[in-house]
Amino acid sequence: MTLRAYYTSDELTLRTDVLSCTPTDDGKFQVVLAETLFHPQGGGQLADQGVIAGIPVKGVSQNENQVIHVLEQPVPLGPAEIAVSPDVRSLHARLHSAGHLISGVGQLMGWQPVKGHHWPGECRVVFERQPQSEALTAEQLEHAVNQLINDDVPRHLLDQNGLRTVCFGTLPMHGCGGTHVVSAGEIGPVKVLKFKEKKGQLSVHYDIGN
Repeated sequence: MTLRAYYTSDELTLRTDVLSCTPTDDGKFQVVLAETLFHPQGGGQLADQGVIAGIPVKGVSQNENQVIHVLEQPVPLGPAEIAVSPDVRSLHARLHSAGHLISGVGQLMGWQPVKGHHWPGECRVVFERQPQSEALTAEQLEHAVNQLINDDVPRHLLDQNGLRTVCFGTLPMHGCGGTHVVSAGEIGPVKVLKFKEKKGQLSVHYDIGN
């Protein structure tokens, strides 16, 4: 089992142990660490990038309770320094956090968030209409989200019976294994690009500014 340090820590460097380094048929190596800061691809978020013992990480995935780091060169077993790319982490965390703000604002207005996708250039949140859903426009949603960003509301992380949950300010908590900014002001302005309801599902496509 890999301890996922990014669940509770925003640090980007860590000294950990390489537990295994297994060659694959395509000439790469799958590395398992005792503890990792690398977020694997999944949950609507792309994988972190960075280095393990100075060797670039080419991919990160998960296999049950293990996080698998893909490298093009082997690394020795034992202690190793790992470092996550700050630029990539910042972009992914900002996009994912913006999605949580959109989800939370929509939920407060009676819309049930059912899907989030936070890849650069493809970001969207999907809601399902509920009996209590209020009228909502793209302009209303964008304004409410950017007000939270201007107010720099803080992120909250909680463990609820073994489930990691995330929220910003007083928005509803959502179960989430992704990475997030410390407070909403780090996200930058959010722009709703597309806002369309079809067959009871509302799709909100969005992006963030620099």
